[in-house]
Parts: sequence; structure tokens; C-alpha cells
Amino acid sequence: VPNRSRPIDMEAADSALRRVFRFDAFRPGQREIVQAILAGDDVFALMPTGAGKSLLYQLPAVSGVAPVVVVSPLISLMRDQIAALRARGVAAGALNSGNEPGDNAATLAMIENRKIRLLYVAPERLALDDTIDMLARMKPRLLAVDEAHCVSRWGHDFRPDYARIGEIAQRFGAPQTIAVTATAAPRTRADIESLLFARKPRLFVHSFRRPNISIAVNRRGHTLSDVAGVIRRHRGESGIVYCGSRAATDQLARALSLNGVPALPYHAGLDAATRSANQDEFLSQRDSVIVATIAFGMGIDKKDVRFVCHADLPHSIEAYYQEIGRAGRDGNPAEATAFVSRHAWTGHAAPDIDSATDTRADEARAISEFARGFDCRWRTVLAWLGEESAPCGACDNCRRRLLWLRGPQAILRRTREA
Repeated sequence: VPNRSRPIDMEAADSALRRVFRFDAFRPGQREIVQAILAGDDVFALMPTGAGKSLLYQLPAVSGVAPVVVVSPLISLMRDQIAALRARGVAAGALNSGNEPGDNAATLAMIENRKIRLLYVAPERLALDDTIDMLARMKPRLLAVDEAHCVSRWGHDFRPDYARIGEIAQRFGAPQTIAVTATAAPRTRADIESLLFARKPRLFVHSFRRPNISIAVNRRGHTLSDVAGVIRRHRGESGIVYCGSRAATDQLARALSLNGVPALPYHAGLDAATRSANQDEFLSQRDSVIVATIAFGMGIDKKDVRFVCHADLPHSIEAYYQEIGRAGRDGNPAEATAFVSRHAWTGHAAPDIDSATDTRADEARAISEFARGFDCRWRTVLAWLGEESAPCGACDNCRRRLLWLRGPQAILRRTREA
């Protein structure tokens, strides 16, 4: 099925950019993607955290391509985006389990009256027959899939209904589609394209490099002391500490607080009110620290996060890149520090990975090689994501001049073979 073709009105888009979103100009890479959307093309956009991916589907929604259905994985993400849109006078709403009954009723009324421009749904809600029937009547002009790496079976935060979005979209007309994510290695990209798109999308890939984030990996001594040391080094600044389980998250947050380092836990096991209150506290304070599970993800939009600390490494380089990307979204210097166990450090075990839940042995090996390797940390991460780069000059290995004389050939080779 070919992409649709329609005339492009970039004057209207430029006007809406200034009038509605209060931006004087597009950020790098945004303009050509918005043009492609307005022209009717399906789009797959890979842009680093902080590049302004949400504008890619929000601006078309106020420039004539509406209604837009946005599939988003987290209620907190929906809530933040909808609040910002409504503050700008844009008719937006969500259908999710976290809403008060009145919120869902108001959103349904906007849909019935054909007033809504952006409707946010979780993939699980999208998969319901009632939702599919409603969307078939609604006839959305654009389907936007946020955090699109979750579509892939290799996605680090895989949710089964994400993989069905392409199939479900066929049932309400296979509308024009845009998928956006900050992270997808070549194998993941191919998976997303085959599962999600009814037509060949235009691919926009921007550099994954985040030069303002310096990376360091250290051998773990004592978790509490290690993490507290990072937090104290960033006294008066905000940061995120990632742990490998809910129990470890609760334990570390409690231990930090008892030792004079206030920290709030955040994971899927907390009740919704506590989770929401902790997130609001983190977002509103300039010196807040939150301890979160690596599996659940944060989905936060806080520009001044100055550090990310991994008490446990995630199971893949893609997940690691997503998590450190929470730091430095304002473009100012930030730090990513990870601690790995003695066994992982000496190569006797993959770093802090539960082999029972790890479905990709090569991903486990890659994150282990990253943790133990002597090459530039950024060059290793970018190689796995399919991007060649020079040494960053700022990571711990670069600073200690421990670089190999050649690039991370094993990871590059594995990426090419995928």
C-alpha cells in the first residue's frame, strides 16, 4: 500500500509552532519530519532524548492532521503531555485506568462531538474491542506510537500489546503512522518496521550521541556507600538511581534516607497515589533523588537531571542508553555512573543480569563487554546502536587513556550480523 500524498502547508505549521507551542524555530531534525507527516508519509523517527519527539505528532494535530491517536506506555507520560496541551488550548484527552470517571466521560464527549485533536491510549486499552470500534467511527488521521522500541520483541521494555498495534490499526483503517523512539539498534528497527507499518515508512535517524553526558563504570564495593557517594558529589542537584528489582529499590531508598540522603522509591509495586506523589515531588524539586526499577522505567520529562546512577546494570545496551538519556535534557553537563559486581567486573558472570528472564544472550554479552571493556564507553554504546564514532574524550576510559587501538569490533560485527 503506497504512502498517501497531500499538499504541504508549512506556513500553518510554522504559525502553530509560534502561536501554540511558543517556539521561535524547529529544533534540528524536526522540520523535515513534520513536512513528511503533513505530506502524508508514514514515518519512523529515531531521535535522542530531549530532541523534541512529541512535537512531531502534536504539531500536525493542530495544523490540520487530526484527530491523532497517540499510543503511550505510561499514564504519567500521558498526564504530563495532556496537561501541557490543554494549557495551550489544544483539545486533548486520554482513556486509561488512572483517570477519574469524569475525565473519561469528558474525553468521550470530545470524541463524540468530533472536537478532540489528540487522544492518548495505552496499548492495552487500544487492544480492546470497544476501543477499536470507537476508533473505527472516529477515523483518526494519524496514529502516533511513542516509545516505539516496545513494539519489537527485542525491545527492552516489551509489552505484548505493543507488538499487536500494527495488526489492530488495520481494524480501524490503517491510518497514517508515525513511530518515535530514542533507542533502536538495527535489529530492533527491522522488527518495528515489519510489525507496525502497513506501508514502507520514511526513516529518519539522528545521531544518538549525547556529548554532555559523561559515562563511568566502577567495580561495586558497598552499594549504599557507592550510591551515596555519587549523590553527595551532586549535592543540591537532581538525579535518578536505578536498581534491578522492586525490593532492592525500596531497600536502597530507605537506607539512603536513614543515612541522611533523602530519596524516594518509584516502581510498579507501589500504589498509584504513592507513585504519583513521589513523581510529582521529584519533578517539582531542584535537588530531588528518586530510586527506580530499571524494568518499569520512569517516563519523566525533567530537564535538570544532573546524574543517573546504576546500582544494577540493565540487561541490554539499548536499555542502558534509554536510562542514562534521562540526564542532561537541558544540554548542560551530566554524569552517568554504574557499579558492577566483582564477578561481573572480572568476567565470571554477566553484570547483574537475571539469566532466567534474559531472552537475548548476545545482549547480555554486549552489556558485559561494555562494563568490562577498555574502549571508549560512548563509542561502544553507539556501535551497538549502529553508529560509528570517535572516542568521546570524556568517559572514564578516555580520561584514563585505556582505549584499545582499534574500535569495538566484536560489537560492530554482531550489529552487522543481526
